[in-house]
Amino acid sequence: MPDSSTRGLRLAELAKRVDARLDGDGDVVVVRVATLEHAGPESISFLANPRYRAKLAETRAAAVVVAPEDASATALPKLIDANPYATFARVATILHPIERPAPGIHATAQIDASAHIARSAAVGAGAVIGARATIGERVVVGANGVVGADATIADDAIVHAGAILYPRTVIGARSTVHSGAVIGADGFGMAEDAGRWVRVPQIGRVVIGADVEVGANTTIDRGAIDDTIIENDVKLDNQIQIGHNCFIGAHTAIAGCVGIAGATHIGRNCRIGGAAMITGHLEIADGTIISGGTTVYDSIRQPAMYTSVFPTLVHGEWKRVAMQLRRLRALVERVRALERKAKAADDGHGSV
Repeated sequence: MPDSSTRGLRLAELAKRVDARLDGDGDVVVVRVATLEHAGPESISFLANPRYRAKLAETRAAAVVVAPEDASATALPKLIDANPYATFARVATILHPIERPAPGIHATAQIDASAHIARSAAVGAGAVIGARATIGERVVVGANGVVGADATIADDAIVHAGAILYPRTVIGARSTVHSGAVIGADGFGMAEDAGRWVRVPQIGRVVIGADVEVGANTTIDRGAIDDTIIENDVKLDNQIQIGHNCFIGAHTAIAGCVGIAGATHIGRNCRIGGAAMITGHLEIADGTIISGGTTVYDSIRQPAMYTSVFPTLVHGEWKRVAMQLRRLRALVERVRALERKAKAADDGHGSV
């Protein structure tokens, strides 16, 4: 069914709004987005991966988004752009806009008298807004969301139901915090003394920039002394743990279940695959790509793609490879011994 928020748009209008080249009938009206396989006569789809070109010939979509090199592969009306996936994303945003609740504060919300909430903001049922918190224009705080004392949420940000912002947390403009996220909890700061642990007070903040996405159940610890900082346009998937005093540079994307220990500095435009583990106090260069499941123990100074996970094998073969790897050190020593013996023999031969 079409979204209630739209009755569809002419393809020519979409082309203008997403700055793509139109090829074909611009009067075709599209209502929704869909995959090539499941598209119907009111849908617009896309081809970004050449492996799916065969589906382009079979699709029932009204129009498609393609790269220039794929334009000749279909007679359908089309939007042409060098980055068809990004163009499709913009089209989807237009056809399926986020529905925001009407401005206002629900009667069951608990608002401290010293909090400042813009008239255009929407605060849901059971939400809690702490002392001196600032809620900007058109901000949404979902049901049972918690915004701690002295926290700041900038214009057009969305904090979904059940998300928790600890005191003094800063959320930038147009950022989104999904349900279950906890931002600003204590970092894991402990000092050992005579076999016992002494808690180190965590007095920093979490400062999140503009256009950041924080996934469901992701946790970001506040700094021990200085702040934990997430720069603009960082995209964080679900169930990520970010330790205290981390710095994540602008435009970096991190997939689900990644763990980042404290005081790690991740550069700009990095990509980190799911379930990667990064130990603390490291530096990762701008533009680095880390494969899913990779464990990073040392700083990465040169941008490249880094992988530490052994490729998938049939279990029996994996066991045989693992056994050989365990013997690798002994094999290296044997080779070195043979090299020394060969060198000694060569030296002895040369002296005759």
